[in-house]
Amino acid sequence: MVKICGLTDADNVAAAVRAGADAVGFVFYEKSPRNLDIARAIELMSAVPEGVIRVAVMLHPDAAFCEQVLSATKPDVLQTDAADFDYIALPDGVAAWPVIRENAISDIEKLPEQYLYEGAGSGKGETVDWARASDIATRGRMILAGGLTSSNVATAIQQVRPWGVDVSSAVESAPGQKDPNKIQEFIAAAKVA
Repeated sequence: MVKICGLTDADNVAAAVRAGADAVGFVFYEKSPRNLDIARAIELMSAVPEGVIRVAVMLHPDAAFCEQVLSATKPDVLQTDAADFDYIALPDGVAAWPVIRENAISDIEKLPEQYLYEGAGSGKGETVDWARASDIATRGRMILAGGLTSSNVATAIQQVRPWGVDVSSAVESAPGQKDPNKIQEFIAAAKVA
């Protein structure tokens, strides 16, 4: 499973889908260069074909804002930090992809069935310790994120054996500006591995 995160325009949504992305992420976090308003997100998400997972990506959202985004955009998945799900009520049909941060796991036996694993900061290209991640990946379905590029994703997949991989900044020409060629290269490298 390959997820391209932080899409901000229709051309790059199309490029991700064309290249074989299994999931596409749309960011709702005002401090991110990939942040979308709800109207723009609706427009972009409506262009995603059936069979490609639409992910609303947040970071410590206000419960009312989260409810507004989920109601308006109707994503397949909400991705946000694990602790955020303590106060967020997911509507029917929306799955949870809790973000588990490196060095924040006290008991791998208590990991959720499916989760995204990354470093301390999202969207900054920080690689996690793959040896540690490979131990954690034996529990549930891990989506590995952080510092993955077209040149290292195959190695990461071979070492960690995650269920999926997630990329954002490494497929950009500038913060928030995806590069269709980099998207294609990343997905091709991940799918081969």
